[in-house]
Amino acid sequence: MFTGIVQAVATIVAINDQPGLRSFTLEFPPGFIDGQEIGASVACDGVCLTVTRHQGECRADFDVMQQSLALTTLGSFGVGGRLNVERAARDGVEIGGHPLSGHIDFQARLDSIRQPQNNHVLRIAVPAPWMRYVFPKGYIAVNGASLTVAEAGRETDGSGWFEVWLIPETLRQTTFGARQSGDALNIEIERGTQVMVDTVRATLEERLGPLLPALEALLRERGASIEALAGIPAALPAPTSESSQ
Repeated sequence: MFTGIVQAVATIVAINDQPGLRSFTLEFPPGFIDGQEIGASVACDGVCLTVTRHQGECRADFDVMQQSLALTTLGSFGVGGRLNVERAARDGVEIGGHPLSGHIDFQARLDSIRQPQNNHVLRIAVPAPWMRYVFPKGYIAVNGASLTVAEAGRETDGSGWFEVWLIPETLRQTTFGARQSGDALNIEIERGTQVMVDTVRATLEERLGPLLPALEALLRERGASIEALAGIPAALPAPTSESSQ
């Protein structure tokens, strides 16, 4: 498990491709892998990877399967790429973000960037059907960072967008300052929200049967959704800051 608080930025220093597998060698800041054992987990841009070998005091190797390369942004990185990294949480550690599994749900696209004074706002485009799990004031993980959704908008086809506001400390500690419009991002939705939404949908499907698609279509025409109708946003945790990170 991870907390979504990015601890450092690592650099890819070598890539080795084998049939069905790609191995990355990452270089970490001094001290990051102190005391780490082979087999330990590290979240790399939100993807849970297993340490297979240490090279000196600051480098470690990770193997990534083809499925993970296809489902995440890791397949697009070359030598010199920089990743947000976090070691697995220990018992009793303070969770400053929210619990993450390190299993990416989908890739989203960075649609636009705004820079009001002392802030950095990312608008992220979400494909259908994942927008059903995104609500204002809810949690979401972007490239391994636990963030709070500031605003969100839904389209009639089930896609949509959300915005996150990043403070200077978040930009200093992560790679977000280097991201540009059009970049792909790894997204992990908050599991409690997913369970709640799926439970509501399953209950409505059981009760309404074939009428559910018609109800969904009617709500989309009016800019609403099944989830909003059920009052799910009010049940979500309300973070106390603009950015969990």
